[in-house]
Amino acid sequence: MIRVLVADDEPLIRAGIRMILTSAEDIDVVAEASDGREAVDTARSTAVDVALLDIQMPVMDGLTALAELGRVAPGVRVLILTTFGERDNVLRALGHGSAGFLLKDSAPQELIHAVRAAAAGNAYLSPAATRHVVDTLASPAATTRGEEARRRLAGLTEREREVLALLGEGLSNADAGARLHMSEATVKTYVSRILTKLDCDNRVQAALLARDAGLEPSAG
Repeated sequence: MIRVLVADDEPLIRAGIRMILTSAEDIDVVAEASDGREAVDTARSTAVDVALLDIQMPVMDGLTALAELGRVAPGVRVLILTTFGERDNVLRALGHGSAGFLLKDSAPQELIHAVRAAAAGNAYLSPAATRHVVDTLASPAATTRGEEARRRLAGLTEREREVLALLGEGLSNADAGARLHMSEATVKTYVSRILTKLDCDNRVQAALLARDAGLEPSAG
């Protein structure tokens, strides 16, 4: 079972998320929190695999809670719940090591898929919210980010660059393996090596680097 913590200051939203997630036979909502501090304290004392954090919460907001969880419960994968008007917060969340993000009005199946992806160690980028990131990447500052990203990717082997390009497309280890004719375990080894070389905390950060650098999957 995937053990989930849901943190949101609105009881109705928490109830709705719980109802959706518990409809999946492999997911169990083991705890809820009404603010970021409560979420951190709960994750410290309760076995949790994935935490869903709203960005806007009292006492401690979701981004601060995300950073704190990275220190006190590094094994917990964090998904950030966001709205269309919070693009900068999305980018900050990814920078702080979030496993991904999705919009509060996402379809129920998308929420379930995101939790499963995070629990499996994969990144989940909501297609709708990703458009906000792409808009930012197209800003004038993107030129500087692109130069820095290409510098960091310079130390990767050709095979590592191929794997990273597929991470940038949001592919899972299994899908990347199928595309590259490699086993899922081999892809996982490559991903671990890539994260170490790029000094990235997770796949999402590596995927954004790939996009900044303009890395594209090979035609084959």
